[in-house]
Amino acid sequence: IYMYEMFVMPTFGKKRVTQVQKSDVKRFYNGLVDNKILSISTVDNIHNILHQVFQVAVDDNFIRQNPTDRMLKELRIAHGHETEKRKALSIAQQNLFLEYIKNTPRYQHWYPVFYIMVNTGLRVGELTGLRWRDVDLENGVISVNHTLVYYNHRDEVGTYFSINTPKTEAGIREVPMVAGVKEAFEMERAYQEELGIKSTARIDGYDDFVFVNRYGQVQHQGTLNKAIKRIMRDCNDQVLLEQDLESGPVLLPNFSCHVLRHTFATRLCESGINIKVIQDVLGHVDISTTMDIYVDVMNETKRRELATFDGYMASAMA
Repeated sequence: IYMYEMFVMPTFGKKRVTQVQKSDVKRFYNGLVDNKILSISTVDNIHNILHQVFQVAVDDNFIRQNPTDRMLKELRIAHGHETEKRKALSIAQQNLFLEYIKNTPRYQHWYPVFYIMVNTGLRVGELTGLRWRDVDLENGVISVNHTLVYYNHRDEVGTYFSINTPKTEAGIREVPMVAGVKEAFEMERAYQEELGIKSTARIDGYDDFVFVNRYGQVQHQGTLNKAIKRIMRDCNDQVLLEQDLESGPVLLPNFSCHVLRHTFATRLCESGINIKVIQDVLGHVDISTTMDIYVDVMNETKRRELATFDGYMASAMA
């Protein structure tokens, strides 16, 4: 609401939805960056608002195409802010991360949440908002039907948690569990029962949350990311104590919760699963989002396989 009232409503917001062209959107975005000296990331927030507004107009047949499609990407390129593609953890890094948590007493209580995240691809808000009634351990299915968000409501209370619908309609889905995910849920339940932790949070009528802290309150994305930073630091310190840099040890990169979702998507692509199945499991509304990940993974796989072939040929010719 703040972003709309501050930057959109006084100017661009006065336009009729049916008259807006892509060139209007581009001019507006460029003006925000050039004249108001906003960062690209701030324009990204504004873009998220506008894209959803125009998508409603498309869905209701007021307009045929969303004029904001790809506009943010073009803005980044035009202003030299093309960001690097998010990199997934390699299989070796993924294994190192999970094994370190599992075998380190200080961090063992984090194992279920991070294991489930890296093996289901749930968005962090979908995961932290899970209730036990959403988890069918008998049939091995997770029902994703809402997301937990934390933001400034601009009222007398200010910043607090709320329950929202998923990011898109495609976000409402069922995610099958692999065997290890079911075990991780059972591990989380046993850990809470052992310490007498009970979920006491009640948010917009939702309760009985799966992942809670020692006070029974829901987990925060910021807390999870801080935990990852500490785990990464201590894990790498341990690796470097046991191996020197010259040996080329596997180390954890600087990453966040969302990289774990991207890692899951990458593993699905590497396994050769049907692209439509991957789209459904991840809750992507647009197949092009899934295809971008798939193409990146396949290109990397080709480079790796051809490097192996090149080495084989070099040894064969020697």
